[in-house]
Amino acid sequence: MSQRDRIDPASREPLEQLLTIFPGGFNAIPDIVARREAVAGLLAAMVADLPPNTAVTTEDRIVPGDPDVAVRIYRPVGASGLLPGIFYIHGGGMILGGIDGEDLTAAMLCEQLQAVVVSTDYRKAPEHPHPAQSNDCYTAYTWMGEHAAELGYDPARLAIYGGSAGGNLCLATALMARDRGGPQACFIMPAYPMLDPTNTTASSNEVTEIGIWDRAGNIEAWQWFLGGNQPDAHASALLADDLSGLPPTYIDVGDVDLFRDEDIAFVARLTAAAVPVEFHLYPGAYHASERFAPEAALSQRIWANRLDAFARAFGN
Repeated sequence: MSQRDRIDPASREPLEQLLTIFPGGFNAIPDIVARREAVAGLLAAMVADLPPNTAVTTEDRIVPGDPDVAVRIYRPVGASGLLPGIFYIHGGGMILGGIDGEDLTAAMLCEQLQAVVVSTDYRKAPEHPHPAQSNDCYTAYTWMGEHAAELGYDPARLAIYGGSAGGNLCLATALMARDRGGPQACFIMPAYPMLDPTNTTASSNEVTEIGIWDRAGNIEAWQWFLGGNQPDAHASALLADDLSGLPPTYIDVGDVDLFRDEDIAFVARLTAAAVPVEFHLYPGAYHASERFAPEAALSQRIWANRLDAFARAFGN
């Protein structure tokens, strides 16, 4: 069975439409600036006809640092009392993406979970290789942790969320907070995290022509992200000597996702380190399929399970 035949049929159609616009997928665009513009344009087009989410308010802020970091704060309209808090890190392989591209998802989490969400930007490779990304995320995360009263959330119910590269940075942020005595999260959700710089797993070699984050693009992104340097634990949590003390963790990944096997290996390491971990492997899901095919029953099941995990972590 081919890779494409393994994809959930309801999730496949939007992918096919994407590939008619970008033959070979995003990574077939060699110039990184043009690639970023193409991705941003597509994501904007996907939500252009949707009405604004009137159930949340947003505020853009600049967090002081070296350098400063842009964040967007989401608050549920009409909510009262201390709310849960979510620190949100966007994906994009360390080379793409931004706050605007995941605005819809951040607002959804804010509304559905009645939580204060702080979505952070960060510098991108190749212009800014590691550790620029993890440093920026940690700067914004510590700011959020230090301003719980101002932001109106309960610091005992602070979670970290990120998908793909954002999942990598979710783990890096949690490790940095553990090791540096920073704000402690009660729960983290690195969705299909990008973790393996070696690109040696079976799934890394299998997923070569889906059109969404295939092997060649992942190899290129890791090269740009590392900038010729050797990876450390904040570039890949797989390399951490000790994972003990991380917060309870939720990880999910599709079985037609390049990151499938590295995520499975990481879940095993978390379990061995006595970190409470919940793991979901979704047959038929490709990388970020829940974003590209939101109406598919598979996508709705992915989000229902994530929202349920957040609610349980927050004691809702």
